[in-house]
Amino acid sequence: MLVALALHSRPVSKGLATPATHKGLHVKGSQIVEGDGSPFVMRGVSHPYAWYKAQNQVYADVKRLGANTLRVVLDGQVTASEVADIVAHCKANRLICVLEYHDTTGHGEQAGSVGLDAAAEFWAGLRPVLQGQEDYVVVNLGNEPYGNAGNEAWTGATKAAIARVRAAGLGNLLMVDAPGWGQDWQGVMRGNAPAVLASDPRHNVAFSVHMYGVYDTAAKVTGYYDAFERAGLPLVVGEFGWKHTDGAVDADTIMREAGARGIGYLGWSWSGNTGGVEYLDVATGFDASSLTQWGKRLFDGPDGIRATAREAEVYAAQAG
Repeated sequence: MLVALALHSRPVSKGLATPATHKGLHVKGSQIVEGDGSPFVMRGVSHPYAWYKAQNQVYADVKRLGANTLRVVLDGQVTASEVADIVAHCKANRLICVLEYHDTTGHGEQAGSVGLDAAAEFWAGLRPVLQGQEDYVVVNLGNEPYGNAGNEAWTGATKAAIARVRAAGLGNLLMVDAPGWGQDWQGVMRGNAPAVLASDPRHNVAFSVHMYGVYDTAAKVTGYYDAFERAGLPLVVGEFGWKHTDGAVDADTIMREAGARGIGYLGWSWSGNTGGVEYLDVATGFDASSLTQWGKRLFDGPDGIRATAREAEVYAAQAG
């Protein structure tokens, strides 16, 4: 999601064979699983850390409301020590941490955006922080890495970025966003996901679609889910809202079908949206006691986070 600060526009697994040994979160066919093989289904929200660094209560707030995952927005100005602190906050609050690099948003259309090669270098530079955190940290390679043009470059650029990250020694589960401002309305990620997954020597990539106005009917939502289910590929709804400037959003189907199929979802976004998309705030003014209509739907509505989230087994194992 591109806010105005930076604004957005349990099937049987049939996938390729997973390497015999894995530590931490990894893919197994169409599922994301933990190091012990337990399925893990993301349920949470995005936190725009890059623009609201002082809001450290967010971790405890979203955990208390039932989330098992927090997607944290980073930019190229965030330091390794900051990332280490973010990971520590997530772990202290028993959350899986999805770290997202935002500077790629709308590359080719958004002024100032960068390519996935820059994202790969950013992650490579964080190796000392991320190595050893494979149980807890997912690397979201680059947010919405292309706009609506030039999407034919997505496959090659994504493969190259994955190769660079792996060459740097990172073994974390990678989550790659679709082009088309994340919505993949041209089907580029849907069609090329098998080749991208196969290119990773660790075979450890999940695919993230962002669902806004493109997904305004149940048929469009279920059609996209069906394609990944048939292919046996791991899918996450890395962002979605309940409505958006580009059209209505069928959030009810997104959430209901995600629950039925074991697909993770992460709502956009905790708080701080500006520039006409304030309706996407989950909490008013970062106040967990003041959930918006969207926040109440996301956390407490049918198929919502509170009813469907399950804490990662890695934390239960620690408690035991």
